[in-house]
Amino acid sequence: MIVEVCANSIESAINAQSAGADRIELCAELAVGGLTPSSGFLKLVKEYISIPVNVLIRPRSGDFSYSDYEFQIMKNDIQRCVDMGFNGVVAGVLQRDCTLDVVRTQELVDLAKPLEFTFHRAFDWVADPWETLVQLESMGVQTILSSGQQPSSLKGIDTLMQLQEQAANCTIMPGGGVRPNNVNNFKSKGFKAIHLSGVQFQKNLEVVPVIPMSSPGFLKDDEILISNLDILKEVVRIVKE
Repeated sequence: MIVEVCANSIESAINAQSAGADRIELCAELAVGGLTPSSGFLKLVKEYISIPVNVLIRPRSGDFSYSDYEFQIMKNDIQRCVDMGFNGVVAGVLQRDCTLDVVRTQELVDLAKPLEFTFHRAFDWVADPWETLVQLESMGVQTILSSGQQPSSLKGIDTLMQLQEQAANCTIMPGGGVRPNNVNNFKSKGFKAIHLSGVQFQKNLEVVPVIPMSSPGFLKDDEILISNLDILKEVVRIVKE
């Protein structure tokens, strides 16, 4: 059984390797479901990590329906991963109605070759996971990361098992809420891979900052933040007149 660790920092990646993990999914900002790691992060991982590394390709938080600009960013990031010789990429694109964006996903799969391609938990938003599985397999996707369309993979284990039975050539990899006290549930069901972060908070500052820098109100699944042209024009007008 492959143990894949979602590593959000170089320290997490080093710990995953030291623990004997088989593979790393490299990302940033776990709190929003993960974003594409920086170029500097990727370079350092190449220096310190010897086990296979798959890189998350996700340009922003929120939903998985992207503008043309965002999609170009994804393609640029995938090309960088190919050029740097990573093991694989992790990505996914949906339409605005949360059906699979077949055209764009196929484009990413083709661009990523010869790297492995994992379709991430955008899969948990699709209305028909069975049809989507068939579509992804036909595209050449090797792995699907999923919680079985439930808040945790343990709650979604029945759906995950059904997907595993249906899959012809794609690995169904449970992820979401995997812990030492429940991982045997997946091992005993014959899953070939498991995905977890294994994170816990670590105190980093000697004082508690007075002004918060996190903005929970900025996080929504069905809306994205974009600088408003009218607001910006008005500020520029005021300060320039």
